[in-house]
Amino acid sequence: MVSVTASSALLLSACNDTSTQADTDVVEAAADLSVFEGCYTVSHDEPAQIKVSQQGGTWMMQMKEPASSGRVWDDAEPLEVLESSEIPTFFSIDPDNVDAVIGRPDRVLVLAHVKPVYANIDPLLDSEYLSYIYRGANTIYRVECDDVNTDILANPHANIIIDNVGTGS
Repeated sequence: MVSVTASSALLLSACNDTSTQADTDVVEAAADLSVFEGCYTVSHDEPAQIKVSQQGGTWMMQMKEPASSGRVWDDAEPLEVLESSEIPTFFSIDPDNVDAVIGRPDRVLVLAHVKPVYANIDPLLDSEYLSYIYRGANTIYRVECDDVNTDILANPHANIIIDNVGTGS
């Protein structure tokens, strides 16, 4: 009877150690959000358009303002950590292949960091970062942050003059 009680006590203490380990894993997962700190763009050859930083213990995001605004970045907005069970709502990737996910509270913008090993073997990914911006998902690229004001709302075709091919010499 004593050996059964001792075995049960050891088993229960082992279960307690597991729950302590699970709590530690949650803390480590929160530390992994540092993979998001930096700036992002939708193309390698474009300036930064989104900035993610930690301010006062909260993860925040900012978007580039148009040149006419007189400032480079808009007001910082808070981001929330998303559960891995929410990943399929935004991305067509197995949640086991994602390290961390954060997003705006309204879920208009969600960012995911794909495990580097998976990003290297999936031919559809050319970046470790995924973005979901209002109903569309795509890879995005981490780039150097800059304080260069860029008119991201400008019409790139506004100043193009197309000459009539049939006239002239």
